[in-house]
Amino acid sequence: MPEISYREAVRDALSRAMREDDDVFVMGEDIAEMGGSMGVTQGMLDEFGPERVRNTPISEMAIVGAGIGAAMQGMRPVVEIMYEDFLTLSLEQIVNQAAKHRYMSGGQLKVPVTIRTQGGAGWSPGAQHAQQLEAWLVHIPGLKVVFASTPEDVRGLLWSAIYDDNPVVFFEHRTLYGIKGEVPEEIEPIELGKARIHRQGEDVTVVATGRLVHEALAAAQEAEAQGVSVEVFDPRTLQPLDERALIDSVKKTNRCVVAHEAVVRGGYGAEIAAVVQHGAFDWLDAPVERVGAKFVPLPFAPVMEEFVVPHAADVLEAIYRTVGRTA
Repeated sequence: MPEISYREAVRDALSRAMREDDDVFVMGEDIAEMGGSMGVTQGMLDEFGPERVRNTPISEMAIVGAGIGAAMQGMRPVVEIMYEDFLTLSLEQIVNQAAKHRYMSGGQLKVPVTIRTQGGAGWSPGAQHAQQLEAWLVHIPGLKVVFASTPEDVRGLLWSAIYDDNPVVFFEHRTLYGIKGEVPEEIEPIELGKARIHRQGEDVTVVATGRLVHEALAAAQEAEAQGVSVEVFDPRTLQPLDERALIDSVKKTNRCVVAHEAVVRGGYGAEIAAVVQHGAFDWLDAPVERVGAKFVPLPFAPVMEEFVVPHAADVLEAIYRTVGRTA
């Protein structure tokens, strides 16, 4: 299998969908000549032209609103919101329009719009360009929410998102764009709502999303050297959540740590903890541990940013707490 980067995997899914289906197009700020803020759509303007690779005005509400309208007319738009923080400017369209139309029309209208966005710390972007807000969108009935952590997963999940008849908010993490991984020559769609276990373990399940999947894998390797067997569980689709697979994993290991880059208070980990407590309470040998960012706006200074967001060491510390050991 060829080895490609996360960035290339996203571009490949978009390009192949556009080659095969004239109803698929992309639009967003600076995505044409500039190729997007993270270079994901570089070269696509030359292949598909300005009608299908559309630069937009700097208006997130207009971008998402136009995407919703095109989707309800039978197209499958993929709209890019340059920074995850800027979803805040389009929430009316996402929450009150995209998420509601299929339900309110009794299924007569479909809204197959995919809203791609990226965020995350690791490059000193400051407090307004790196928030992780996935928990906000998971709270909204009618939306599907995806957060892929590997090149293989991001390509297969994005393909499935494009061809889902519901609105999908598709999160990417900017520090993952350069990572490489093997992917099949042909796109293999990944069903939305199916989790992935990256590493089998016996002593504790670590549920991780996005960048923290890789931090969890590093922590699991370190824990193994100390005799602790860690299972790394990646939901991939945050909504709908693969609850059955999650509960089965925790029932096997009897312990759970949940790790994400978003702040702990009100983060997605709270929902994971609630599902585990309800579905596997009698199997738990320790409280569910949560790992996330400290409850402060993300600092600009690199040393402070490093201090605020979680890393492998934080995941490892939580693993040791839940098994009753010290580092």
